[in-house]
Order: sequence, then C-alpha cells, then structure tokens
Amino acid sequence: MSTVLLFGANGFLGRHVRAALAPHASLVCPGRADCDLLTTGVAPLTDLVRDVRPTVVVNCTGRLDGSAEQLLQAHTLVTARLVDAVAHAAPGARLVRLGSAGEYGQVPVGRSVSESDPARPLGAYGLSHLTATRLMELATDRLDAVVLRVFNPVGPGLPATGVLGRVARLLADARRSGAHRIEVGPLDAYRDFVDVRDVALAVRAAVLAPTLPRVVYNIGSGVAVPVREVVHALAAEAGFAGTVSETSPATGAERSAGVPWIRADVTAARQDLGWSPLLDLAETVRGVWTEASDDLSLTSSKG
Repeated sequence: MSTVLLFGANGFLGRHVRAALAPHASLVCPGRADCDLLTTGVAPLTDLVRDVRPTVVVNCTGRLDGSAEQLLQAHTLVTARLVDAVAHAAPGARLVRLGSAGEYGQVPVGRSVSESDPARPLGAYGLSHLTATRLMELATDRLDAVVLRVFNPVGPGLPATGVLGRVARLLADARRSGAHRIEVGPLDAYRDFVDVRDVALAVRAAVLAPTLPRVVYNIGSGVAVPVREVVHALAAEAGFAGTVSETSPATGAERSAGVPWIRADVTAARQDLGWSPLLDLAETVRGVWTEASDDLSLTSSKG
C-alpha cells in the first residue's frame, strides 16, 4: 500500500481527497500546527519527508485571493520548497500538486482548452499557479511530478470565496431572515464546474497510477455552463422563490476576471489516468446546498 503525505487534508479540496485516498493508501496528514507550508523552511520540510518516507506527496493547500506576494508565496514558493524537500528526502516519490484553470487566462470562446494550448494568465493568481507548474516541469529529472490543473471545483463544503459559495451563503441568510431578494454581481460568464468529489477521484487516480506520461492534466467536467444557470439551479434547490438580482458590483475574484468562457478538454486525463467526471451538475448543486443548509440548521440550533 502506498504511503501518502497529504498537505491540506482539512480544506475544501483536501478533505475530499483524504476520503477518496483513505481506503487505498496509508495517509499521513500533518495539520498547520505541525507543518505550515507557508512558513516551514526547506530543511524542516525535508526532515518531515524523510521521517514519513512517502511514496507520494500530495499538496492540496493554496489560496484563492490575496496580494500578489501572498499568492506567490502560497503557490510558487510552497511548490519550490516541496520540490526541493521531496527531491532530497524521497527522490523516488511522486509529487502531486493541484493547479488551476486560471493558468490559461483568456481562451477562444466556444472551444475546449487542452494542456498544449498557450498558458497566458491575466493576473497574479494564475501566474502564481503557472510558475509553480513550470517548477514542477523543470523538476522531472529529480522527481515524479504531476500537476492536476483543476477548473472550477464546486460541491459540499464550498467556501464563500467563489460565486456559488457566496450565493449559497446569501440564500442561507435569506432563509434565516425571510428575505425575498438577494443581490449578486453579473452572472453572464461561462465556467467549467467540476464536482470536488470528482476532483478527489482524479487525485486518487494520479496517486495510484504506476506511471504517467505527462506532467500536466486538465481536471474539469468538459462542459461550459452559464454561471447564471447554476445560480438559479442553486436557488431552486434551496427553495428560494424570490428574486436573484444581478445589481451588485462585480465581485468575482481577480483569478477569473476577464475570462468570459472556459471549458476543459479532459482527453488526456481520460486516457492516462482512466478518469472521467461522474457527477452531474444537479447532484453537485444538491451537495452544495445540503451542506450549506446543514450549517444553517446547526447555527440556528445554537442560537
């Protein structure tokens, strides 16, 4: 059985990855108190890897917003440290990191983007991920490097930093207060929403694959959906019969600004990982609201 050193196991992505890997690998999941990748230097990180002796290291940490310095630290510098630590302490191990569709920047409307398409990020978020991906590509002579370029992950536990997470919180607040109107920003973009549980299965596939012929794999649904359509589906799932008004200023994160359309070509993941998305958007939306409403019930009971 593989030994997997999993960072970020308690986060939105990480907790689902942990659940997917648990039956198939021996997991070591250091918490932030044990090893904060933002502050831990290469030497103690190398010691940790040497102590664990993993066959695979998976990094599910990162941040969705912040200053350019914070984003570069969270993605690029953390990756640089992990590459050095794994190369020194476990050179035969595989290092798996979760990248982002933000690495591509603007893509032609109406076509899917593949791993061979140019990556031209529009801001610090995408650039920090792309630089981390480049570090992984340069490290292939030192370790077994794999980047899963995740598109728009959604599902149970979705944080409020993305549009659907914000809408779920607004709907929960409306249900609590009896409001009949929520205000959001413009919803006219098209996004490739992939269920976080499918992302976790992609990570599992990358962990368990004996060999992989490439470094970068797109992980998405392969379908571009209007954000407005998904927001209204979430409102319907919540039983909200009021108005969803797009009158708020644009609140989309810098990572997605200026990208009206994106859709993943997941052919490579299907061929090399044996992975395809399994959950449809209706089930994903149900999962988002179920957990959001559970949190609402918990809050209400405490009140």
